[in-house]
Amino acid sequence: MPSTNRLVLTPLPDERHMGLIDALAQLSFAVQGSLGRIAADNDLSIVQARLLGILRDRRPTIKELAGFLGLDKSSVTGLVDRAEDRGLVRRVSSKLDRRSVHVAITPAGKKLVERATASFEAEIAKLVADLNAADRDRLVALASRIVAADARQRDIDVASSGDEGIRPAARTSSFRPNPPLA
Repeated sequence: MPSTNRLVLTPLPDERHMGLIDALAQLSFAVQGSLGRIAADNDLSIVQARLLGILRDRRPTIKELAGFLGLDKSSVTGLVDRAEDRGLVRRVSSKLDRRSVHVAITPAGKKLVERATASFEAEIAKLVADLNAADRDRLVALASRIVAADARQRDIDVASSGDEGIRPAARTSSFRPNPPLA
């Protein structure tokens, strides 16, 4: 007997012509669903997973984190406090400005991110399994342009570098669970 836990979408006449809004919305639901399951498997909320994803290759300030996450500073402070209590992140004084504090991932946080990233990459690989290499490359290029445009619209400088601040993301994988927005 077939499983009753399977989600069934309304049949489409031609999946290649779903329409931009529906296609992006359904893709977003699929990606967020994967991220949510993986976060839950690691005793994290999606926002906590996004926080750790941002911190894996950056040391932003609370204000910068608020911009990335689209949250106010007080919410991010609480988020960082809870992650710090779990030993996943730590606050680091700025070498350039003693009044400024950056947030850094700890070895325990990095280990959790590595485990979650491997799971997420496997999930995304399943999502794009029917695409050939050229289509995957096109998808990566188009998604990257969309993410970069969104970052610019939100005034997030992903290309800046400095002593401790935001640095460009290191390219360690074709799939990144946390682009600069996430």
